[in-house]
Amino acid sequence: MVISLLALLVGFILLVWSADRFVDGASATAAHFGVPSLIIGILIVGFGTSAPEMLVSTMAALDGNPDLALGNAIGSNITNTGLIIGLTAIITPLTVHSGIVKKELPLLLGICFLLGAFLADDSILRWEAGILMLGFFGLLAWSVYSGLKERDDSLGQEVSEELEARSMPLRKALIWLIVGMLIMIGSSRLLVYGAVNIATFLGISDLIIGLTIVALGTSLPELAASVMAARKGEHDIALGNVVGSNMFNLLAVIGIAGLISPMPVIEPAVLYRDWLSMVALIVMLLFTALGFGKQGRINRIEGAMLLIVFAAYNTYLLQTILKT
Repeated sequence: MVISLLALLVGFILLVWSADRFVDGASATAAHFGVPSLIIGILIVGFGTSAPEMLVSTMAALDGNPDLALGNAIGSNITNTGLIIGLTAIITPLTVHSGIVKKELPLLLGICFLLGAFLADDSILRWEAGILMLGFFGLLAWSVYSGLKERDDSLGQEVSEELEARSMPLRKALIWLIVGMLIMIGSSRLLVYGAVNIATFLGISDLIIGLTIVALGTSLPELAASVMAARKGEHDIALGNVVGSNMFNLLAVIGIAGLISPMPVIEPAVLYRDWLSMVALIVMLLFTALGFGKQGRINRIEGAMLLIVFAAYNTYLLQTILKT
């Protein structure tokens, strides 16, 4: 048990550190090759902060723990929306200017409903995972198109300023890109090992451990990125980072894991408890961020409401664990 806890802790620390290095290296490398700032913000930053979830879920699926992969993806989205956006808005109320982010929010909700339809029969089959991956590639194509078409979007401007402040030579950027990826792979393996052993020792399901401990740990890069961006006044980065990561989680994280190993949903509660909680949080975020005729803004009260829903959901999960 001690070794498993140590593996989990070290895995989390290395995962957060390496994800940050990977995003910095990838962003700087892309900038050196003339990739538009908006594409870097939508694709590279969003993909980079979702890389921990992708790797952890891939490792879990390869090890025969598909419930851990599914729990990690849904739990990360609940954490991203409830904890990260909620906490960030309490620290600094978020004003939404980016047209790209406003377009992504309804798209994210649509992806949530697609996943719900797939979960209705208590499984994610390979063909369903394939559809999710096709959606992921479609999202990539749309992101590139939007990045080339709407270069003056406020998200691109904020990313450009951030890249200038954190510029680095190409050689250093490539080193951080490679080192970050290699350490992420190793730390993901360590984290899954620790998480599965702890779940077995405590007698709780892989789904629950994925929804809670693993989801929180793999979401730490988003938390750090969003809070830092908001404190700098980069509100569209703070929100866009989470929205992009959520879409990548549902499409790529579940898609990759489902292609590796079909996901029979052992606990039916994943639909009416976990999926429904995720949808409720995203609907709350959509109504506050879009504004509907007025400036989209997430104030401290709305941030507190997101945080309360997140806390209530995790309290319910804790009660479930204590009853087992």
